[in-house]
Amino acid sequence: MIDEFWYKNAIIYSLDLETFMDGNGDGVGDFRGLTRRLEYLHSLGVDVIWLAPFQPTPNRDNGYDIQDYYGVDPRHGSSGDFAEFLAQANNLGIKVIIDLVVNHTSDQHPWFQNARQGEDARYHDWYVWSKKKPDDWDEGVIFPGVQEETWTRDKKAKAYYFHRFYDFQPDLNLANPAVREEIHRIIGYYLSLGVTGFRVDAVPFVLETQEPGSNGNREIRFDYLEDMRRFLQWRKGSAVLLGEANIAPEEAKKYFGEQGGGLHMMFNFYVNQFLFYALASGDCTHLAEALQETAGIHPMAQWANFLRNHDELDLGRLSEEQRQLVFEHFGPEKEMQLYDRGIRRRLAPMLGERARIELAYSLVFALPGTPVLRYGDEIGMGDDLSLKERDAVRTPMQWSDETNAGFSAAAGKDLVHPVIDEGPYHYQALNVERQAREPNSLLSWTKRMVRLRKECPEIGYGDWKILDVGHKSVLAMSYCYRDVEVVTAHNFLSSPVVIDLDLQHEQDTPLVDLVEPHEIAPGENGKYTVRLGSFGYRWFRLRGVKPAMSGPLSSAVGG
Repeated sequence: MIDEFWYKNAIIYSLDLETFMDGNGDGVGDFRGLTRRLEYLHSLGVDVIWLAPFQPTPNRDNGYDIQDYYGVDPRHGSSGDFAEFLAQANNLGIKVIIDLVVNHTSDQHPWFQNARQGEDARYHDWYVWSKKKPDDWDEGVIFPGVQEETWTRDKKAKAYYFHRFYDFQPDLNLANPAVREEIHRIIGYYLSLGVTGFRVDAVPFVLETQEPGSNGNREIRFDYLEDMRRFLQWRKGSAVLLGEANIAPEEAKKYFGEQGGGLHMMFNFYVNQFLFYALASGDCTHLAEALQETAGIHPMAQWANFLRNHDELDLGRLSEEQRQLVFEHFGPEKEMQLYDRGIRRRLAPMLGERARIELAYSLVFALPGTPVLRYGDEIGMGDDLSLKERDAVRTPMQWSDETNAGFSAAAGKDLVHPVIDEGPYHYQALNVERQAREPNSLLSWTKRMVRLRKECPEIGYGDWKILDVGHKSVLAMSYCYRDVEVVTAHNFLSSPVVIDLDLQHEQDTPLVDLVEPHEIAPGENGKYTVRLGSFGYRWFRLRGVKPAMSGPLSSAVGG
């Protein structure tokens, strides 16, 4: 049974093909380069690679404007290179999920070019049109300050087309059965090649029906999602759907499906935002509340927890006061902010000190759900705020101190994005090759934490609860699975704190430290007294096998 839910105890690694590794020296990452780095990902402990779009594209939105769903953009290689990558990944036991971008296409897609020819065109009804300018032509924009409208007039079609995102990304009309059938064909095609699932882009917008003049009154058709899930499982029973849906907690069950017939996994944007508020304020009260609000999902479902992704750090669900506090701590300058709601910085520059970075990642590994790592964060890569919008966090992977950070042999001017070659995060000082040789580097620490998380299936599969320790700066949690209990505690303050853990256990069982080689016996009152250092974290098992660790993770761990 446990193998059927492999995604509950997996480590997912997110990467952009174009910025990960260039195999042919043209300045753009490709499948040959990624294939060369599979051993690195295997050594890191990665179970799943999540690939951003790699299909043919005009590339006006980081590849999310797809021109052909059934090919590989020439910049990234050939379909043969993709097949070779999948074979090598599978040989190493690494699963691959890819982006399923079916809310919209590029305006250069042959379907849209045909649709523009008029109402009698074969693909006209594959998109959403209005002969007159809708009253809600500027409502619901996704990129405030950059995007001005959601309905744009097409001169050739002599009509307005709907686009939830940029005007070069016209929305597909999923109310059309032919469109849904084509999506099944896309899913089936990639499953047949060997992918294990899909990260479904912009799920709420995929499922919404949009009519001219609706003034934002849209219906979310969850039956479309259920239909997609049925087809996926029919083609490949172990395949999964990982949804991008920044929704309110009360909506989550609808997306997972009341009977487990929706998404297998969903990014927990809600918890992510309160996690950063806790890091900024030192108070995890609201984070604990957010965890409780997102609890109670279907047993087959799973949250995906992350710190940073390929977009901005979205803080839209925080109150204005809470958001301003996070801005003040992690994005105080206007150039660090984006769309009036987020921060366009990488994790390491935001958090600064090593202890706080470790605390944040230890917490993500310890939260109920599946951890998702972003490429480069395992070595603490920086950002380039001179790049536009979200490109600031999409700089090339820093492999070594060689030219172009070992990413590419191309001339610097030909790189897809410039490498970071100055400041505290420059590639000569911060790179994989160097950190791999240092036992106390962030990379070495991350590898040990990945192994620790995988040795604690209780977190992925078990029942959890938040423990009351009387300190609003500490988040302590307990997980129980098959009569084995794991306990974690995280201190959000820069000063040490001592807590008492009341596990209400009948026996005088010691707490086994999973990071350092010692145990804590219960006191006379039956409680366990635990010291947490500055931004400290502790992992314990109440009983069961003691995982073998290669050494202490960091001085940040309270002793």
